[in-house]
Amino acid sequence: MKIIERNQYLRFLQRHKDKHIIKVVSGFRRCGKSVLFRLFREHLLAQGVPAGNIISINFEDLAYEDLQEYHALYRYVTAHMQPDGMNYIFLDEIQHVPEFEKAVDSLFIKENADVYITGSNAYFMSGELATLLSGRYVELKMLPLSFKEYYGACGLSANHTLQEIYERYISDSSFPYTLQLEGRPQDISEYLSGLYSTVILKDVVGRLHIADVKMLESIVKYLFANVGSLLSVKKIADAMTSAGRKIDSKTVERYLKGLQDSFLIYPAERFDIRGKELLKINPKYYVVDAALRYLKVGRHREDTGHILENTVYLELLRRGCKVYVGSMTGGEVDFVARDAQNRLAYYQVSESTLQPEVMERELKPLRKIKDNYPKYLLTLDEVNATADYEGIKKENVLKWLLEE
Repeated sequence: MKIIERNQYLRFLQRHKDKHIIKVVSGFRRCGKSVLFRLFREHLLAQGVPAGNIISINFEDLAYEDLQEYHALYRYVTAHMQPDGMNYIFLDEIQHVPEFEKAVDSLFIKENADVYITGSNAYFMSGELATLLSGRYVELKMLPLSFKEYYGACGLSANHTLQEIYERYISDSSFPYTLQLEGRPQDISEYLSGLYSTVILKDVVGRLHIADVKMLESIVKYLFANVGSLLSVKKIADAMTSAGRKIDSKTVERYLKGLQDSFLIYPAERFDIRGKELLKINPKYYVVDAALRYLKVGRHREDTGHILENTVYLELLRRGCKVYVGSMTGGEVDFVARDAQNRLAYYQVSESTLQPEVMERELKPLRKIKDNYPKYLLTLDEVNATADYEGIKKENVLKWLLEE
């Protein structure tokens, strides 16, 4: 099994190593969290950390089932800690341990414990845990493979164009394991079907005690079919009702929260560019993996632009940005990205702008923005791929995706 270096995420763990703070890695199931921990443990060993000072527990392994009780977990870890040097404690898929925060907090207060935990949903870091550990943890939100990571790992670069590799990336999935399936459609479909069912049944239906699973699936398909479209809770409820499946807005809102907590979908709220403030109505939704979307709603030629937009949205998240949909009088900007230093950048995403009317349509909202933050137009164009339109930089999106 080939291990894919997840350097961006490894740097996060390396940067926070030995700091008195809990390291939390969250993300969709099978996006690579366990492998990331393995890579980091190898890094620690290479740095001279004794193997006995590394304690690793994966709660999806039946060998550790008896530790799925926080007192037992605490006793096990403390019994295996070494008195000399720092102990590096890895607790993988910790959501399987009820009230795990009590054990984690007790380990945190020990001077010779450096604690790392993962979870496959957002709600494991909510409620009592957030209160108990407030200010005591940093969170790394992990995603499946970026296009850059896929490009480096797929082994296709010698004989395929960037465009062909991108097509494989969105068709075969960004989940790391699918690379081992070497483009076999049936195997990939079966893997993604199992992954989807696990997330829906365990992370959404099980947690929210949903009785009408078919209704939930209908909402998922509607969201997938409308990736990159402005949606309201009422619009979703009305669409279900018009299809003969009546549902109230509060239930839709509850389902949406469950789907977001499972990291299956990501919301992009609207941002008033002129007033520099968030608008709390009609967000857009994006999906964690394009191939997962194709699995549920099929693939259509008119979807290509929305999938490209979805890819750019996830990449901006990977680069540490908060991402919004830009709203302005008489127009819209695909994305407003705010980085860790609170700086903004504006992005328009289009398959092609070689036709003059399309170019004008894409540039128009960017030209209306009067501040001096960077403005980008990202396209798949290979002819006239780069240009500068009075400060608006046009770039080939695939080359942009390969940048750091």
